Amino acid sequence: MTTERPRPLPALLRLTVALHGVAVPVLLAAPSWWPWVVVALVADHVLVVGASLLPRSRWLGPNLTRLPGDPGDRVALTFDDGPDPDVTPAVLDLLDTHGATATFFVIGERALRHPDLVAEIVRRGHRVENHTFSHPHGFWFLPPAALAAQLDRVQEAVKAACGHTPVHFRAPAGIRPPWLQPFLARRGLDLVSWTRRGLDTVSRDPEWVAGRLLRGLRPGDILLLHDRGSARDGEGSPVVLGALPRVLEGVAAAGLRAVALPE
Repeated sequence: MTTERPRPLPALLRLTVALHGVAVPVLLAAPSWWPWVVVALVADHVLVVGASLLPRSRWLGPNLTRLPGDPGDRVALTFDDGPDPDVTPAVLDLLDTHGATATFFVIGERALRHPDLVAEIVRRGHRVENHTFSHPHGFWFLPPAALAAQLDRVQEAVKAACGHTPVHFRAPAGIRPPWLQPFLARRGLDLVSWTRRGLDTVSRDPEWVAGRLLRGLRPGDILLLHDRGSARDGEGSPVVLGALPRVLEGVAAAGLRAVALPE
């Protein structure tokens, strides 16, 4: 069962629809204008594709890149790609130690595989949200039925595991198809990207990862790490487990609190 939340089509997509709607009448009325019509359509398509490849873009619909409203002394801490029984419990313990809460954007097939861990995340006071069912590398190219399945199967898996239905969605690598927003709206999902990310799937240096997240930190920032797929440091430990204590200590030193995304 999905929750309908009607929203107007984003302005850029309305422009696209309008351009395509007038292209044929213009060509019928003035065939000699075809070069200008082609240029306008190509430019529009380039703009739409470009906007979909920019994770923090709002041209294709609402996109949460910072905490909404007055953040006070809060920053949001988020983790992608779990749950992972080898990493997520250690992340939860570190969060408990520092009195922090976070949001876990889970992959649906992993939520099905580890429902007890999903329930444990929620039991410890954190949020579990939607990060597609299989994290497909070709998410941008999915046809409507496959796109809907990637969203719905996570909603079902998370609700079955912990009784909570996700209200936030993060696209794989932040790249989404231009037509995603209406699918999210029909399911009561808000698109979330980030303010800054640690690149912990790339760097093997926990200090460098923490530095990326803490440099210029401001209230309302949304920080991104991974509780699965994090690179390994020189001792073979997931970088996220070395970076997270540094991040939490740095957040506290700045007089801020790490919290989960609001509902």
